[in-house]
Amino acid sequence: MQPVASEEPTSSDRAEPAVVRFWERLGLPGIIDVHTHFMPDRVLKKVWAYFDAVGPLTGMAWPITYRHEEDERVALLREFGVRHFTSMLYPHKAGMAAWLNAWAADFAARTPECLHTATLFPEEGVEAYVREAVESGARVFKSHLQVGAYDANDALLDPVWGLLAEAGIPVVTHCGSGPAPGKHTGPEPIGRLLARHPRLRLVVAHMGMPEYTDFLDLAERYGEIRLDTTMAFTDFSERLTPFPVGERGRLADLGDRILLGTDFPNIPYAYGHQLEALERLGLGDDWLRAVCYRNAVRLFGL
Repeated sequence: MQPVASEEPTSSDRAEPAVVRFWERLGLPGIIDVHTHFMPDRVLKKVWAYFDAVGPLTGMAWPITYRHEEDERVALLREFGVRHFTSMLYPHKAGMAAWLNAWAADFAARTPECLHTATLFPEEGVEAYVREAVESGARVFKSHLQVGAYDANDALLDPVWGLLAEAGIPVVTHCGSGPAPGKHTGPEPIGRLLARHPRLRLVVAHMGMPEYTDFLDLAERYGEIRLDTTMAFTDFSERLTPFPVGERGRLADLGDRILLGTDFPNIPYAYGHQLEALERLGLGDDWLRAVCYRNAVRLFGL
């Protein structure tokens, strides 16, 4: 696959033919992206403002490549051949999660390709609104320990984790310490959580960046852990927190539990670069087919 340019796409090349060529060459009907962000407009604008100012945290500029209106972002994913995607959204304080869940339920209802996404926060009433989301058809949850600045082991969340484990609903969790460590990020809190809820289908976002090895260790210990590829292996992340070359063999061994994620639209390069980064790992076409499509089909029963 030829490298895809990192600059913002224009109207003439925004479909990124290299993305379509990627999945067509693999004989797939498209790809499934488990880590894409859709959220209320005013919340997304605040997220973009954060990334616009993120330079001091990472020492690198972080331009938003797909800074478009919602309908155009959905159209772009369809043009890329993304058959299913998520609406990852998350609260940064108490009192937001139930409102975000109501928005996400409406978004999923009007966007057939979207896997109905929900979120949570350690607060009074969390078990009730998580149960309501599950009963209304939520297929995946998002937990952002860095932005939310909460401990996954907060007692308020314990019944929620049990509920989600029992329901078999995956939880995409930003628990690694990239791009900057949080009070409750890193493998240790997640290890304590999984010791109590070993059947929780926790999807470690960003491959656990930068604690890659530690999260691979947890994945080997707990059979229901998955990892998503979001931003991992790209030129951007390799400059900042390179994946250890010596761990590539473990990526092959865990190939049935790694899922394509991209962070669209909040990425500082073209969408196809994530696929290029996966291909150049040299783990083979069967591995790519599993990561970019088949693992998600199996996990979500698509």
